[in-house]
Amino acid sequence: MGVSQLIFATFGHIFGQLLMKKYIFFLILLALLGCSNPDGHPEAKGGRIYGGTLKINETDGYTSLYPYLTTDVVSHDINGQIFEGLIRFNPKNVTRVLPSIAESWQISPDGLTYTFKLKKGVLFQNDACFPDGKGREVDASDFKYSFELLCTASDDNALFETSFKGTVKGADEFYEKSKKGKVTGLEGVKVIDDHTLEIKLLSPQSTFLYVLAGSSGYVIPHEAIEKYGNKTYIGTGPFCWSNASTKDRVILVRNPHYHRSDSIGNQLPFLDTLSYSFIPEKSKELEAFKKGEIHMIFSLTRTAISEMVEAQIADFKSKNPKFTLQRNSELTTQYYQFNITRKPFNDIKVRQAFSYAINRDKIITDVLNSEAFGPGICGLTPPGISGYDVTEIVGYRFNPEKAKKLLEEAGYPDGKNFPHITIEVNSGGGKNIDVVEEVKKQLKQVLNVDIDFTVVSFKQKLEDAKYGKAEMFRSGWTADYPSPENFLRTMYGAGVPDSLNVPAYPNTVRYKNHVFDSLFEKGFAEKRPEDGFTYYMKAEQVMMQDAPLIILWYGENQKMMHSFVRNFYFNTMNYKEFSEVYIKKPVPSNP
Repeated sequence: MGVSQLIFATFGHIFGQLLMKKYIFFLILLALLGCSNPDGHPEAKGGRIYGGTLKINETDGYTSLYPYLTTDVVSHDINGQIFEGLIRFNPKNVTRVLPSIAESWQISPDGLTYTFKLKKGVLFQNDACFPDGKGREVDASDFKYSFELLCTASDDNALFETSFKGTVKGADEFYEKSKKGKVTGLEGVKVIDDHTLEIKLLSPQSTFLYVLAGSSGYVIPHEAIEKYGNKTYIGTGPFCWSNASTKDRVILVRNPHYHRSDSIGNQLPFLDTLSYSFIPEKSKELEAFKKGEIHMIFSLTRTAISEMVEAQIADFKSKNPKFTLQRNSELTTQYYQFNITRKPFNDIKVRQAFSYAINRDKIITDVLNSEAFGPGICGLTPPGISGYDVTEIVGYRFNPEKAKKLLEEAGYPDGKNFPHITIEVNSGGGKNIDVVEEVKKQLKQVLNVDIDFTVVSFKQKLEDAKYGKAEMFRSGWTADYPSPENFLRTMYGAGVPDSLNVPAYPNTVRYKNHVFDSLFEKGFAEKRPEDGFTYYMKAEQVMMQDAPLIILWYGENQKMMHSFVRNFYFNTMNYKEFSEVYIKKPVPSNP
C-alpha cells in the first residue's frame, strides 16, 4: 500500500482534501531537498544552484570603483559587477555585445544616430541616498546625466579621452566649457522619452558600441553622486557593495532586485556573495587555491601548474575532477615605457638602442617559463584581432651590435657617462620584479649601462606615470574592446599637456607625432573596422620607428578553477561576468 493510501485509509475521507494538500506540499519539499546540492542550497531550473560565495583573488589592489576613474583591470573587474550600461559584452564572444538596460537599439543608415529603447522596471540598488532607502527606476535622463559626467573636466574623470572625445556630437565643447563651469547640456545625447535615448556621433564609429559596453557607458544615479561623490558604489548590476568590505577584502552581495534572467528564466544572479581577496604573492595565492580559500586563479606559471598537476594528477584526471585547467591567448601587451620628456630618452637613438638590447625570447623562456603568446617583436597591438595582421609591423628583435652602435651614436660609447636610470614597477605577484631583474642584467651586458628599479603599488605607479616622475615605467594594456584603435589610442597625442604638472592619460608616455595622429584619425573615421586597419597599421609603424615603448611580450594566460564553479567563461579580454555563475558541488556517493 502506498503512503497516500495508508494515510487516507487511517484518517478517513473527511480529511482527504486537507491531507492531500499537505501531502503535495510534502512531496514538493522532498523534491526541493532532493535536488539541492550538498551545501543545502536550492536548485533552479536546468540544474543550476542558488546561493554560495565565489572567492576570487587579485594580486594587485584596485585603484577606484568609481566608473569614470577606472583605469586598471582589477577596478574594472569589480565595478563591472556593481554597475551596468545600455549594453554589455558577450562573455562567450567579446567581439559581440548583448542587451543590458537597453532592450534594443537602432543605428541610422549613415551610422551617426543611435537610438536605444530602455527596459522598464530596471531599478538602482537600494541605498540611503534614495527616499526610504529604496532604489528607483532607471530612465533615459539618468544616462544623459551620466554621460554629461563623463564629458566633464574633473579629477574624477579619466575616461573622456578614450570614450566620447571626438566621437559624440558636442562632447568636446561640453568638456571645454565645463572647465569654466559653463555647461548647458550635452548636445549629442537626447532624451526622447523616459525609455528612449538618442546619441548622435560626429562621424560613423565602428567601435562605439564597444565603448558603451565598458565603464564609460555605466549609469550612475545623481542622488549617489550628490551624497557620495566619487565614492559612490550604487549601480544596477547583479551585485551590491557590502559595508562588510575591508582594506584587504571586497565583499559584494546579491542584488535581490536585479532585472535580468538567464536563457531558461532563472532570475539572476545565482550567487549570494562575491569575495575578493588581494594576495600579492603568486605562491601564497596558489596555496590558498589548493585549500579552497579561493576558487579560481589567473596568470599561473607553467612551472607551478606542472608541479601541481604532477603532485595531484587525480584531481585533474578523475571522473569528477576537482580542478579544471585552461590556457588561452589574450589581447594583452606587456611593455616598458620611456619618459621621452627628459634626457636621455628624449633621444630616439637611445630608445632604439634599449629596444634592440632586450632579448625577449630569453625573458619568456627563463623568467616567464614560456607563459606568453610570443615575444614583442611587432607592434603595440597584440595578435588575435581578426583582419589585423600584426606581423606586417616591423618592431625590434634582439640585435646587440646594432644596440651598441646606436648608443655610441647618441654619445654614450660602451655606456660611458650614461645617466642614472630608474624603472618603476608594480609587483604583479612578483612576476614584474623577476622580469625587471632580467632586463637590468641584459642592459648591463649589452650596453654596459646600470639601471635601478623601485617597486610601488599599481595605483602609485599609475599616478607617477601620469606625471612622468621616473625615467621608465613598467606598463601593459589589456583590450577594453577588440580593436587596434583601443591600443593605439594610448599613443594619440592630441590633448596631451605640455606641462608635467598636468597629468596625462592614457598617453602617459606623452608621445606626440603629427603623422601618427593624422593616420590614427583617418582610421578612426572609417565606418567599417576593417577599412580603418590600413591607417592604423601605418600609424603603428610610425610609432614603432620612434620607439617610445619597449614591447616585451604578448599575453597568454593559464587559469585554474575549482570544478564546482559553473557557467564562467574565459575570453581573450579577461572580461569577467559573474551574473550567471553558480556553485554546484558533486553529491557524495554512498559508501
